[in-house]
Amino acid sequence: MRKLTSISTVIFNRISLKKVIIFLCLFNLANNSFSQNLLLNEKEYFETLGLNIWVFNNEYNGMFFDEKAAGIEFIHHGVRTVTGGAIRLQNTPEQWDLIPKMISRKVNRAINSIEVTLRYEDFDFDSKIIVTPQGKGFVINVMLDKPVPKQLEGRAGFNLEFLPTSYFESNYLVDGKAGTFPRYPSGNTQVWPSSQKIPQFAGHNTFDDRGKNEFIVALPLESGKNLILAPENPERTVNIYSEDQDVMLFDGRNLGQNGWFIARSILPANKKGKVLTWYVEPNVIPSWTREPIIGFSQVGYMPSQKKVAVIELDINDKALGSASVFKLGDDGKFIEKLKADVKVWGNYLRYSYAKFDFSTVKEKGLYYIQYGDQKTNTFQIEDDIYSKTWHPTMDVWFPVQMDHMEVNEAYRVWHGKPFLDDCLQAPLNHDHFDGYKQGPTTDTKYKPLERIPGMAVGGWFDAGDFDIQTFSHVSVINSFVESWEAFKVNRDETYIDQKTQFVDIHRPDGQPDLLQQIEHGVLNLVAQVENIGHPVRGIVVPNLHQYHHLGDASTETDNLPYNASLKPYESNGGSSGTLDDRWAFTNRSSFLDYRTAGALAAASRALKGYNDKLSVKCLFIAEKLMREATALEKEGKPDEGPMSKRGRGSDMIAMLQLYLSTNNEQYKMGFLDKIWKLLDENLEVNINSALLALPSMNDQYRIKLRAYVLNYKSKTDMENTANPYNVPIALRGWGGSSQVINWAISNYYIHKSYPDIMDKEYVYQGLNYIFGCHPYSNLSFVNAVGNRSKKVAYGCNRADFTTIAGGVVPGLIFLKPDYLENKDDWPFFWGENECIIDGGAWYIFLANAANDLAQKKG
Repeated sequence: MRKLTSISTVIFNRISLKKVIIFLCLFNLANNSFSQNLLLNEKEYFETLGLNIWVFNNEYNGMFFDEKAAGIEFIHHGVRTVTGGAIRLQNTPEQWDLIPKMISRKVNRAINSIEVTLRYEDFDFDSKIIVTPQGKGFVINVMLDKPVPKQLEGRAGFNLEFLPTSYFESNYLVDGKAGTFPRYPSGNTQVWPSSQKIPQFAGHNTFDDRGKNEFIVALPLESGKNLILAPENPERTVNIYSEDQDVMLFDGRNLGQNGWFIARSILPANKKGKVLTWYVEPNVIPSWTREPIIGFSQVGYMPSQKKVAVIELDINDKALGSASVFKLGDDGKFIEKLKADVKVWGNYLRYSYAKFDFSTVKEKGLYYIQYGDQKTNTFQIEDDIYSKTWHPTMDVWFPVQMDHMEVNEAYRVWHGKPFLDDCLQAPLNHDHFDGYKQGPTTDTKYKPLERIPGMAVGGWFDAGDFDIQTFSHVSVINSFVESWEAFKVNRDETYIDQKTQFVDIHRPDGQPDLLQQIEHGVLNLVAQVENIGHPVRGIVVPNLHQYHHLGDASTETDNLPYNASLKPYESNGGSSGTLDDRWAFTNRSSFLDYRTAGALAAASRALKGYNDKLSVKCLFIAEKLMREATALEKEGKPDEGPMSKRGRGSDMIAMLQLYLSTNNEQYKMGFLDKIWKLLDENLEVNINSALLALPSMNDQYRIKLRAYVLNYKSKTDMENTANPYNVPIALRGWGGSSQVINWAISNYYIHKSYPDIMDKEYVYQGLNYIFGCHPYSNLSFVNAVGNRSKKVAYGCNRADFTTIAGGVVPGLIFLKPDYLENKDDWPFFWGENECIIDGGAWYIFLANAANDLAQKKG
């Protein structure tokens, strides 16, 4: 290929620029580059100081398709800014567009290269991508053993995607022509006939074909041989030079708000061998090191509580010898209250860590930590630090998640009454999206697409989407009942009227909000059993162009029951011919029957005295489901779908809750027959059930359980020493906030029953992690809780780059081989930022548990 002697040569040979842009580009590229080359490390990615290049260290997901966490990716000055380097079939691929499968990945250390083979099975189309460092950058070669298939000519190309928020307020140059990255999508589009559309997952379509047979295609912002991104920003500058095909720059947000900026070159037709060559040179700042992250609780601490800040350092950085704590004095000035040693902890994944213990600081007040030149934001030390931390979750987040209700907050309407047209029986043998499937039978009395009456009641949106997921409801109800029974949470800040289906936030109505939320969740579960016949996997919209809906949930459907005798979008006032009503996925499983039985049995206790009629109904249905689930197991009917993996112990949980509600010895004996075997199989999963039963059992049970508790503590202590935060950090593609919360809840139950085994600091430690003492940043993972918390989250308002107060984000996702990430400038990463209902319920319990411990001295 034609080598670049310098980027400035390319600029002057090709372009005539405005003087200021030329100056900025040349100054930054010439003065902020250096000669250190990319090297292939032992973790099988390329690195140099300030830059990592991953080549399919992470693959596309077979269930969620394009999660923007696969292919060729950059960690550029500590931040993942580039993803999706792969052969793609669209200019701006959406999540559900076809993704290539990685057939092989070869790391060739002898020639310092990585080669991947990709395949599109639907088109019998294979390609190879070879990445090799050269100069200050690297070369990408695309190789084909045979030409691009005819149906993919002009469609198959190499894409590289750039995170929009990393390039806002920056410019780009294409063959010398300057442009500004748009803050809001403003590029041109075209409408193409659907006959030219590459099929999406399982024949679904993200485009609403209202009366037309077409789809939208984004057009390039610019096109040329040389693309330079952010020449004025040395941390983000990237140069791309194509030897043959033009490089086109696209804005993927024209089709979906979660789209990225995309550099793309089309693969040529009728050609094999080497068909495309890019030279890519990300700028690297000399001697760059990542700034330390000082992890601490944004909520603050109690005076007597252990207080340890964890300092995350660049692997090339060296820990300072000491740090200080400053307190605000009566004169309005901060004075140093403590200067103490910083102790090196060691390496974890890609960074090194040190700890700063300031537990000796006990005086109440306002503080900050200083480490070198860095000062944290302020935090409090107070006795009642945990007393209000759960209020936003209960007062705001859960009301906003309420399905089938209009939800108002002061001058704002979060959403109108959604899904009053619920719901239809899902069709047979249907492979849906987001894990939903319907098998060869309905397991109900309804025919496919027949209306199921009585379902427009109760329930919560599962997360940032607007579906009902039954298992999540079960988890929430169980947790809410535990909060009610353990702490008698009487807070009343929400007006909830089931008759008019209206909710008003910050308006007391004389009833405990927690009981009203239990009632709301139970209403949907009861409706499932009464109208469908049993609990169902879930209820979700039929079309992808509905599923990616943002904003007001009441506009995801027309709220009119489907009428097959009418034409699409035609209405007679009471029904419509638009097939947009949600579908119920109804294949039955003993697992879901058992778990629903357990939740309804628990709810029957909490609702007694509040809604006695519903309480009695809950217990009746719970016992009915228990009998029917047992019969299903005897018939050998297997559990189906992704939830079935959680089936072990479901009958045990149901029997425990039924025993606690009825005192029936038969349920007690059934529980005791199961619990010890399950503890032996999976101690961490089943320990909470064993502890929940403890107050209702005898001394022999307590003595026997003690041995398991000792084993649990020893096991989790050993596992948690692997990281400097000493909590269970999840190394997976969905963040581990809930895992830490549930670990801390288990610790609370153990401390209450076996205080000599488990210190209450193990409870506070989990909350400290959630509140900011964690990797990557020190933001609180609970929106609007703590001095500095998440600024964006994956909720119904994610396109507005904001949050819903009280939502608990999943936290840190793990990207292989060594990177933990939680972005606060891009809400669309659901694994990092999507708040879920069961996680919120667990957090409410944990916050109340910490407050309970705080109120008890000693």
